[in-house]
Amino acid sequence: QSRHSRHLAACAAALAQFEDDGDKGDLAVAAERLRLARRELGRITGHVGAEDVLDVIFRDFCVGK
Repeated sequence: QSRHSRHLAACAAALAQFEDDGDKGDLAVAAERLRLARRELGRITGHVGAEDVLDVIFRDFCVGK
């Protein structure tokens, strides 16, 4: 499906950025790249993490306003 292709491409891009960063030493950036790659794979497999749920809540509802 085209949706799967989009998510796989986004995952591959995040992993490529992770690899391109090499050993620049910024662990926070490296962790974010891996988190993005995992999230894209999760969108294909149906795995939904707590961060995904919170993203939807804060995006779709006026929590804290």
